[in-house]
Amino acid sequence: MRGHSSRGGLAVALTRATHPGPALAVTTVATLLAVAADVGAARTALVGLAVLAGQASIGWSNDWLDADRDRAVARADKPVVTGAVDPGLLRAAALGSAAAAVVLSLLLGLTPGLLLLVLVASGWVYNAGLKRTAASVLPYVTGFGALPAGVVAAAPGTPSAPWWLVAAGGGLGAAAHLANVAPDLEDDLATGVRGLPHRLGARASAITCAVLLLAASLVLVLAPDGAPTAAGWAGLVVAVPAAVVASLAGTPRGSRLAFPAVMLLTVLDVVLLLAGGAALG
Repeated sequence: MRGHSSRGGLAVALTRATHPGPALAVTTVATLLAVAADVGAARTALVGLAVLAGQASIGWSNDWLDADRDRAVARADKPVVTGAVDPGLLRAAALGSAAAAVVLSLLLGLTPGLLLLVLVASGWVYNAGLKRTAASVLPYVTGFGALPAGVVAAAPGTPSAPWWLVAAGGGLGAAAHLANVAPDLEDDLATGVRGLPHRLGARASAITCAVLLLAASLVLVLAPDGAPTAAGWAGLVVAVPAAVVASLAGTPRGSRLAFPAVMLLTVLDVVLLLAGGAALG
C-alpha cells in the first residue's frame, strides 16, 4: 500500500510541476482553434497532443531549472521545493516531453510542426535565462503569435493564418507574461530575476496588461472581414471585466487573479471566435 501511495504522490507532484492550469488553457485554445480552422478530427487531436506535450515540457523545465532559486525563497507551491519530486526526474520528464512534442508536431507537416515548435522553443528559452532580461516578454509574443499560425497551417492545403489572429495571439501572450509574473515579483527580485515586468514595476505592468487584453480583443472583433458578429461584441463585453481584474495585478490581493483572468479571457475569445464563424485560413 505504501508503494502505491508513493507512486500516486509522485504522479500528483509531476502533474503539479507541469503548471497544469496554463498548460490546459493553452492546449484548449489550440484545440478550439483547430476546430475553427477545419483542421479535421484526427489532426485536431494531434494538435492537442502536440501542444500538451510541449506545454508539459515547458512546465517541467521551469521547475527543474528554477529548483535552487525556488528553494532559496521557500516556494511551498513547488513540488521540487517540498521534496515531492527530484530535479533530475523533472529534467528527464522535460526532455522526454520536448522530444514527444517534436515528433507529434512534425507529424502534422513541416510548416505547422515548426510553427508549433516555436512556442515550445520560446518557453525553453524563457526558462533558460531570457526571463532575467528586459526582453523577457519576447518569448511570449513570439510563441503565442506562432501558435495560431501553426494550428491554421495544419489544415488541408497549409493555409496562412490571418494577420489579426497572429497579432491577437502575440498581444494575449504579452498580457499573460505580465500577469503571470505579478505574484512573484518580490521573490524574483530576491533571486536576481529582473525581467520586463520587474523593470516596469507592479502598477505599470498591471496597466499594460489590461491595455493589451483590450487591444487583442478589439483586434479579434474588428479586424476580420465583414461586420462584427454578436459573438464578437459579447467577447468585448467579457473583455472589459477581465481587463479590470488584470489592472489590479499591481495590488497584493489582485496579483493572483490577473493570470487566471487572462487565461479565461483567451479561451472565451476563441470560443466566441468559433461561434462567430470568422474565416481563419
